[in-house]
Amino acid sequence: MSGVPGKLEKGLNDRQLRMIAIGGVIGAGLFVGSGVAIRDIGPAAFIAYAISGAVVIMVMRMLAEMAVANPSTGSFADYSRRALGDWAGFSVGWLYWYFWVIIVGFEAIAGAKIVQYWLPGVPLWLCALVLLIAMTATNLFSVSSFGEFEFWFAGIKVAAIIVFLALGSAFVFGLWPGKSMDFSNLTSHGGLMPYGAAAITAGIVTVIFSMTGAEVATIAAAESQDPERAVAKAANSVIIRIAIFFVTSVFLLATILPWNDESVSVSPFVAAFTEMGIPYADHIMNAVVLTAVLSCLNSGMYTASRMLFVLAARREAPAKLVNVTRRGVPAVAILASSVVGFLCVVAAAISPETVFAFLLNSSGAVILFVYALIGVSQIILRFRSGSSHLRVRMWLFPVLSIVTVLAILGVLLQMYLQKESRSQLVLSLLSWAVVVGFYFLNKWYVARRPVAEEVVGTARPHRVLVMANETANSAELLDELRRIGADREAKYFVTVPESPIETGVAATHGPLDVRAATQSAAQSRLDYTLTTLRADDLDVDGALGDYRPLRALAESVDDFHPDRIVIATLPPDESIWHRFDVVDRARAEHPAVPVTHVVATPVRQEENA
Repeated sequence: MSGVPGKLEKGLNDRQLRMIAIGGVIGAGLFVGSGVAIRDIGPAAFIAYAISGAVVIMVMRMLAEMAVANPSTGSFADYSRRALGDWAGFSVGWLYWYFWVIIVGFEAIAGAKIVQYWLPGVPLWLCALVLLIAMTATNLFSVSSFGEFEFWFAGIKVAAIIVFLALGSAFVFGLWPGKSMDFSNLTSHGGLMPYGAAAITAGIVTVIFSMTGAEVATIAAAESQDPERAVAKAANSVIIRIAIFFVTSVFLLATILPWNDESVSVSPFVAAFTEMGIPYADHIMNAVVLTAVLSCLNSGMYTASRMLFVLAARREAPAKLVNVTRRGVPAVAILASSVVGFLCVVAAAISPETVFAFLLNSSGAVILFVYALIGVSQIILRFRSGSSHLRVRMWLFPVLSIVTVLAILGVLLQMYLQKESRSQLVLSLLSWAVVVGFYFLNKWYVARRPVAEEVVGTARPHRVLVMANETANSAELLDELRRIGADREAKYFVTVPESPIETGVAATHGPLDVRAATQSAAQSRLDYTLTTLRADDLDVDGALGDYRPLRALAESVDDFHPDRIVIATLPPDESIWHRFDVVDRARAEHPAVPVTHVVATPVRQEENA
């Protein structure tokens, strides 16, 4: 990654983002799950894929409308927050993170099972751990390394599908040596819909989950060089991807093989290549499926970590999760997601039928909740803000938007009606209820303490240490410092911690450039404070401090030896420093120095100009 301190470049280029968008929906759900869908529905499975694809396309179009207008790392969690309130943003963020960390664990196990095809003596948990560590390392190195790995993973998946489409079409249309045109498998084994039309509706519940992942491109776009253009292209390409990769592939599978052939449900693409006489089909397709699994594991780790990053920036997750490395990677968020994924692997090894089954079921319907909230958010924001400023618009608004939300609710209803999927819906609703409960608990925790009253000494201070960040340019803080220095005998030292949260940039910048944005915003506020105080002839100096406020304060105390400390924070319900008791802990750590707490309102940067 190129770049210098203070000016880091975006990490995903157009080539990488284009392939992430193309390959985003192609996973093991297509290569393996399509066989299960054909077995349960019959040859008409491609109709279920077409209907499910239409729903996903509509969701992506609605998401694109919002994302092009306002691209962000938090993406749809931010849009739900604007449309429905903080509880919705909190819910979407944590539910989506939960969905992907479970997927990370599941895909690690799936990949390990494929590796055991070639290395049967290696323990499943060890294979899964190695795969998990490898993808974690890829994400930790840099966002560009994630993009490059995903480019090649997606490239292999797409190439495999294109080869199958070409060979399968030749086989079906009679262009294959010794083979004439033959569509008899669509009707000769009980008809096109052997279980009736109701089976198509029931099958949508299974099919739609195999298409999740298209929305990842809108999250990744925030770390690209042209987010608006990237999101628009990703959304438009979804139509072609689903139509060709899913609907056409499943149609060819059902045409090449009898739908009730046992080999179809086990590994449909292997069975199809074998039917066409392709040698080593099992090894080739196992390698492709392993690539698809690693791709999903790689993108799952990326997506989960970015959601944690944004939640931390919104003060809805531990503050450390917003920290980034010198390469602009949210390492703590990646490691936290990786640890949860590994715990899923452990659960699968120790208790596959209870704990792991519970984890899978409790996240089963979560993505549909997220899609429904995306749809509702788009409808509300469109009515609220109008469409004159939009570069990408939902088709036939509001009719298609409402129909899409109703279709998602219909799938959820179908999950409840089907005995085998009912537990997934119930447990997923329980997960949502728990998340909403945590939202109110978090809100209570932030506001639980009254604003700390000032504890000041009576003696006139001579050396005043000031710590502030987002409030460093506030009128309240500046007025307090002027009051303290009324006799012109005080000397001041201002420290501004380089915290992305308190600087106010973590929620609006991608992880790759948040370090540069943090330094720039913090320096700007420090410079403004110093300039304003010096204009009043106050003796003041200052510097940027450690991103941890108490560490920054301790270092400044050791260097400056103050008589008084002044800490400025936002109001309690907005301040992460208040949430973590920075003022009280500062008083405990520096008992010999009076600490004044100023509650302040930040001044916008444009007001400083």
